[in-house]
Amino acid sequence: MKWQNALKDYQLYLKIERGLSQNSIDNYSLDIKKLIAYMEENAINASAITISSDIIQQFIYTSAKSLNARSQSRLISGLKSFFNYLVFEDYRKDNPLELVESPKIGRKLPDILTEEEIDQIISAIDLSKPEGERNRAMLETLYGCGLRVSELINLKLSDLFFEEGFIKVTGKGDKQRFVPIVATTIKYINIYKNEVRNKTSIQSGYEDTLFLNRRGKQLTRAMIFTIIKQLVEKIGLKKNVSPHTFRHSFATHLLENNADLRAIQLMLGHESITTTEIYVHLDKSHLTDVVEKYHPRN
Repeated sequence: MKWQNALKDYQLYLKIERGLSQNSIDNYSLDIKKLIAYMEENAINASAITISSDIIQQFIYTSAKSLNARSQSRLISGLKSFFNYLVFEDYRKDNPLELVESPKIGRKLPDILTEEEIDQIISAIDLSKPEGERNRAMLETLYGCGLRVSELINLKLSDLFFEEGFIKVTGKGDKQRFVPIVATTIKYINIYKNEVRNKTSIQSGYEDTLFLNRRGKQLTRAMIFTIIKQLVEKIGLKKNVSPHTFRHSFATHLLENNADLRAIQLMLGHESITTTEIYVHLDKSHLTDVVEKYHPRN
């Protein structure tokens, strides 16, 4: 079986059977492409079916020189997934990465913003410009609903269920969930819709897209990053802030106010509660308060 054929089959499996987004499929494919490039550069003649553990380990060793521990771990995980697929489909008898261990990495705690810092960033938006109302509505939605940046830019008018107090969000792998939306966020979205969006010349195909650029098309991920970066620089905040920081802050602030971890998991769209548990990085005094308030032996 040729490498390109194996990769194509794997991509179809990720899309159809695992329901992954194109972005995730591209990330998984990149690991395989790196391995293919390494073999071509070193004139190694082995297919996806015959490649040995020794060749894989040499590739990982060579790659490790330019990768940090987290990137090494992701590379190994991506290759393991690919060869597990080949074993599952009976193309191979074994996974050549079965005995390859990933480097130990600590769980990186996400950067968060305080409520005051979020207020400062949003207050720095220039509302005298039409895009100001849009930017305020977007940041309020990022923080108020805990969205990923891809979920924000893909939000549709038809996803807004304001009377019921929810929005419909399409997350990773096109999985949909309903997320509560607070009155403040509803107010700013309505201001944008009624005062700015309805005066925009909307391009064909984007009539249902909520947040639009000045040309009447969907915003890009890069544009959201740029908007936030400029606001952070404007207020002189010395933190590494991205759209995801608003999502982290949403989860952390809910947790600090004693929200249920399972409820946060559902709102964030995490498949595993383990992913949500990364937000349990509160100070010891807060944890003590929780025990004193809720433990039956207190």
